[in-house]
Amino acid sequence: MASPSFKPRNYKVNVFSSFHRPDVRKTLLSHMREQFKRTGITMFDDQEIERSAIIAPSLIEAIRESRISIVILSKKYASSSWCLDELVEILECKKAGQTVMTIFYGVHPSDIRKQTGEFGNTFNETCAHKTDQERQKWSKALNDVGNIAGEDFLKWDNEAIMIKKIARDVSDKLNATPSRDFDGMVGLKAHLRDMQSLLHLDYKDGAMIVGICGPAGIGKTTSARALYSRLSCSFQLTCFMDNLRGSYHSGLDEYGLKLCLQEQLLSKILNQNDIRISRLGVKKERLRDHKVLIILDDVNNIKQLEALANETTWFGPGSKIIVTTENKDLLQQHGKSYPHDHSFEVLAKRIIELCGNLPLGLRVVGSSLRGKKEYEWEDVINRLETIIDRDLEDVLRVGYESLDENEQSLFLHIAVFFKYQDGDLVKTMFSDSYLDAKRGLKILVNRSLIKISKYGERIQMHRLLRQVGQKAIHKQEPWKRQILMDGDEICDVLELAKGTRVVSGISFDTSGTNEVIVSERAFKRMPNLRFLKVYKSRYDENDVMHKPGEMEFPRRLRLLHWEEYPSKSPPLTFHPEYLVEMNMKHSKLEYLWQGTQLCSSI
Repeated sequence: MASPSFKPRNYKVNVFSSFHRPDVRKTLLSHMREQFKRTGITMFDDQEIERSAIIAPSLIEAIRESRISIVILSKKYASSSWCLDELVEILECKKAGQTVMTIFYGVHPSDIRKQTGEFGNTFNETCAHKTDQERQKWSKALNDVGNIAGEDFLKWDNEAIMIKKIARDVSDKLNATPSRDFDGMVGLKAHLRDMQSLLHLDYKDGAMIVGICGPAGIGKTTSARALYSRLSCSFQLTCFMDNLRGSYHSGLDEYGLKLCLQEQLLSKILNQNDIRISRLGVKKERLRDHKVLIILDDVNNIKQLEALANETTWFGPGSKIIVTTENKDLLQQHGKSYPHDHSFEVLAKRIIELCGNLPLGLRVVGSSLRGKKEYEWEDVINRLETIIDRDLEDVLRVGYESLDENEQSLFLHIAVFFKYQDGDLVKTMFSDSYLDAKRGLKILVNRSLIKISKYGERIQMHRLLRQVGQKAIHKQEPWKRQILMDGDEICDVLELAKGTRVVSGISFDTSGTNEVIVSERAFKRMPNLRFLKVYKSRYDENDVMHKPGEMEFPRRLRLLHWEEYPSKSPPLTFHPEYLVEMNMKHSKLEYLWQGTQLCSSI
């Protein structure tokens, strides 16, 4: 199916709807048509089109000639290959600029994305006699549409009120035609290009806050409005908060002021009048899963920024928050914004040059500079300039070194023990430690040091970044080393009980090791050992492991991964109450323990 090419045109209808007829035609859809008619919204009617196994050309034409497509996802939507082909075409039109809205009618969005539950069973039945290529095409389309924020019927008590809101949202989107209000302004087009480059619109892994600062009258608000007009169609939710200078009410205390500002923002961005909230966490809960564009215009007090955009984690991936202010110090005090300043452009060009235009290096180094001051950029440049050959690993090390101590520790543990593991599993592994794994994972994602996939929330770390972590471990002083990886060092530790309280993990590849002797007291001096992994990267029969029957495992062990474990059972003193994962493949185990043991309930 060829991708459509959108050009400015007079669309024939306002709305095209994609739906499974028996589920919604006589209920939701008929009520929507009536409400749209009253609101002056035209809607394509497919009554005259005969359904067949192949999507009709007239239907493809109708999709392409509609301003907005609304996908009504019901339990049996995936029972129709016609509907699924419609969806693929709609998403192709979305790439070309069409607005796509969603209604989840009696189904959970996660079941659409992952094709699970009753919806997933229906999808599997439809795909039973289809090619793998068709299944993959439809599966990707369902995942993409499931990620478009929309109305969830299960969360509404009154269908009529929901339909009125949908009609209002459609009307608002139809009214938001691309603006030509700024076309005649000299120099604005080039300025907007510069601003868009600073926004990194292709960066999807986290939110970004950008500042426009300068004296009154130079066009900060005009630039922000022009950007808002140009970019709004690319975001799920948008809001222009103008004249914030007048929002600092002297009659409110600090908490009341922040509540008031957040209520104003939520009312505007969710298009609902007079939203009221009782606590500050509500804003984050409502927006953290949405890609939003927010303009905070004429900010003149740090409390306004703290209330409306204190953390990038308040907003979904790809979100952009633009702040205009006369006070550059306010942005630096906030510590999370990039002033649009020529000096930063010069520094950015130098960093690109020093990174050798290597995409991964640029991404990691650039992410580490987000929210940093000019002198901190210069420090990074100085470090990059000391790298003689500019090897990519050396460039990536700059990103690792920009982390604080706890974040470095989490990075190293992921590099060694938890690549391709579930994010929730990692949080559980560290739940009894001093590390805040939830916060740390977000920081590592924002610094582009890891990715967390949409499917199964798996943690991914690039091979070169894992090597950066492993080399960082080898360079540590032995008595400061939290993770042991060197085979000879581990053999000494296990045989001579030379471990320390600092050790939290052992990753022991026994490949090529002829003999391993484990003493009774091997783990006695390592009470903080949480992660123990003994494995073979390549299998051979050359090694022999001597393990005494009286050896004790550390009591607070979270991960026990020991391939070819040489005994019939764990030590008699083995206590699994803190254990989260146990992997003993190819071992000689006959039983784990006798009697009843408490296991981790975390």
